[in-house]
Amino acid sequence: MRPALAAWPEVRIVVQQPLLGPIHALAHAVESLAKTRETRLVIPADLPLVRAATLKRLVDEHARSAAALTLATAVVSQPYGYTRVLRQDGRLARIVEERDAAPEHRRIREITSGVCAFAADPLQELLGTLDWREGERDRTLPDLVALFKKRGLYVHTVEVLHSGELLGVNSQTQLAEAGALMRQAKNEELMAAGVTLEDPATTYVGPDVEVGPDTVLHPNVFLEGRTRVGRACEIHSGARLVDSTVADHAVVLNHCVIEESEIGPHATIGPFAHFRPGTHIGPDAKIGNFVELKKTTFGRGSKANHLTYLGDATVGERVNIGAGTITCNYDGTTKHQTTIEDEAFIGSDSQLIAPVSVGRNAYVAAGSSITEDVPADALAVARSRQVNKEGWARERRKKMPKAQ
Repeated sequence: MRPALAAWPEVRIVVQQPLLGPIHALAHAVESLAKTRETRLVIPADLPLVRAATLKRLVDEHARSAAALTLATAVVSQPYGYTRVLRQDGRLARIVEERDAAPEHRRIREITSGVCAFAADPLQELLGTLDWREGERDRTLPDLVALFKKRGLYVHTVEVLHSGELLGVNSQTQLAEAGALMRQAKNEELMAAGVTLEDPATTYVGPDVEVGPDTVLHPNVFLEGRTRVGRACEIHSGARLVDSTVADHAVVLNHCVIEESEIGPHATIGPFAHFRPGTHIGPDAKIGNFVELKKTTFGRGSKANHLTYLGDATVGERVNIGAGTITCNYDGTTKHQTTIEDEAFIGSDSQLIAPVSVGRNAYVAAGSSITEDVPADALAVARSRQVNKEGWARERRKKMPKAQ
């Protein structure tokens, strides 16, 4: 936990020793706080769906009601396993955990998961009266609510707007349920902002992803991490984008994998393209079928339409990369750079053996293995001369036994 929270130096970590239940943990935390009259907000760690707006509303309502304790509650369809809220004449009477609930209590659908706000002074005073001897361990929230009520302190409740916010995650099943609720909420947010989701049930968009209006997300699209997609883009089925940026009007076709990369406006990518980290695609560029790029800058209007690998390369503007081209960037110990300047033409099935550069408007003949720099406006041919042996195949057939 400490390394995970290192980015927030204002966060104070308190270790509960020994482990004597949740109220003992609360007592440890409160003891570590400065003696102020500010509201104490408690959030259990297994509630990933609680929203900041809900917490603010809880604190505001707590202050407005002048309560000693305010509980967040929710009405859920499946309350099994949760602490039930028991009321009398509409007011909170007590709360009871599942394990202690009578059969009639288990039918109650209003629950609480321990998200609550305390007035500082009553909480500090009450916790100070408790001891933690062997027989007093494992006090729970229902015990604390009962103590507040016994002392005549007002206990208030606030029903959350989205009942899923109080769903705990303590099993793989609950984790899957929480994930589905998070995706649904994110998808609804996107559609309200003008993004088209053709099939929201199969569209997976992370909570930190941003998508511009008029963009279309086809079924089975995965947008993860801090991905940013601009306006009027189109992301086709099976595409997965992680921590990447897609500028306005760009198109990503089916089954592309794009990681830590940038795609310029009006560019077209795929299908079946793979961008590894450090790839930058310029405006109006075209990356086609089964093309892989890694740490490569690919210039405006350039094209690599088929079956190509470009690694540690800088490609200028309006360059044509023929099918089967490979930058041979690794010599077994070190990665080397390839530079292809504006308006060069790389013929199909060429190998550019780095470090090497191809000058502006130069041509590389198909099937060449380029080991030296190619000057601007030059033609580079690096392949064996063809030799035709007339009649060779006919003579070979004569010597072969007839097929059975």
